[in-house]
Amino acid sequence: MTPDNLAGPSGRTGRDLSRDAADGRDAAADERPPLIYLDNAATTCPKPPQVARAVAEALDTFGGAGRGVHPASTRAGLAVHRCRRQVAELLGAPDPRRVCFALNATEALNTVIAGLVGPGDRAVTTAASHNSVLRPLNRAADERSADVAVLPVAPDGGIDYAELDRLLRVPTRLLMVTHASNLTGDVYDVARMAEIAHAHGALVCVDAAQTAGCYPIDMAADRLDIVCFTGHKGLFGPQGTGGVALAPGVDVPALKEGGSGARSYDRRQPDVYPERLEAGTLNAHGIAGLAAGVSYIREQGGPAAVHERVEALTMRLEQGVRAIAGVTVYGGHADVGRCGIVALNVGDLDSGTVADALADGFGICVRAGAHCAPLMHEALGTSGRGAVRLSLSALNTVEQVDAAVGAIAEIASLG
Repeated sequence: MTPDNLAGPSGRTGRDLSRDAADGRDAAADERPPLIYLDNAATTCPKPPQVARAVAEALDTFGGAGRGVHPASTRAGLAVHRCRRQVAELLGAPDPRRVCFALNATEALNTVIAGLVGPGDRAVTTAASHNSVLRPLNRAADERSADVAVLPVAPDGGIDYAELDRLLRVPTRLLMVTHASNLTGDVYDVARMAEIAHAHGALVCVDAAQTAGCYPIDMAADRLDIVCFTGHKGLFGPQGTGGVALAPGVDVPALKEGGSGARSYDRRQPDVYPERLEAGTLNAHGIAGLAAGVSYIREQGGPAAVHERVEALTMRLEQGVRAIAGVTVYGGHADVGRCGIVALNVGDLDSGTVADALADGFGICVRAGAHCAPLMHEALGTSGRGAVRLSLSALNTVEQVDAAVGAIAEIASLG
């Protein structure tokens, strides 16, 4: 994307627009505005205060989880066990022992794909997928001669379920789908996808990086075989937390092998869960923070209540920017909802130019560029300049949304 010291297609830079916006305000408004964080699809910020408290307490009191019977180790182990049960309840996972922690959704997705897509196996995904799905699948194709098929996405962000059914008529091992696009926020009907996959004998793995915690997920009710999640987004946890939840009867080979705190005389990684997918010392400090984030979600009424609040903010933001001359909004046409993201471009300005202007001139934090979603950009026709992504959490406010709409209107008028 265009750096802030270079011009986009219009010849204007982010700093040009920032200066013009500042020149239009009175002298009393010269001080830098307070920070407005609208990049929650990357990582939520701020976190609920209890998350930081939980991490700080863990740093001072935790030993290695599962690595001893002394109080410090036991305290860490119990915290991990409690968080495992909390995440299982949140995701509707039938067996907490099959919730296995990882560094993030990317590690979890790599574990699933490396374990289940072997030589000659077929995997199907959609063009809405993030690179954390696409790149491991491409590696499986390049290194293990796997057959990878990609379901296209329409220019409005929607997908054709009849076409998915057709793709799965070829014997397929794994359907890898995103629950929600990290670019447009469109939520896809994973229950329907699972039904189609199972009818053809395929397993379904859901990338819930954008939805876990802020959109209802029920593995048991929707018959989802595998759900990969990350802790630092909708679950309000620290970075370096996440994992995979497996339905009963679904087995994934270990990606890593090493210490497990149990069965130390086994030649290979233990075949019991969660140890099978948790080689090495867990990030118990981060998991303590993750548990606090999940507790916060429960205190707010659960993912459905969080989604209702975020959806109201999202609709206000989208309606506001759609009314601005020269603004193009992408997506918003999925059949089951949205997850707090509005993606847009302003006139012919490069997305990086707009993001710079929002940050420098208005103190508004957004993300511009490709968002690790290359096939989605191809579908939307935005590969050349990317898109500006504004993403909300339950901790954002109506005032912040209105400030963002006003800032984009000002940039559009100057661009």
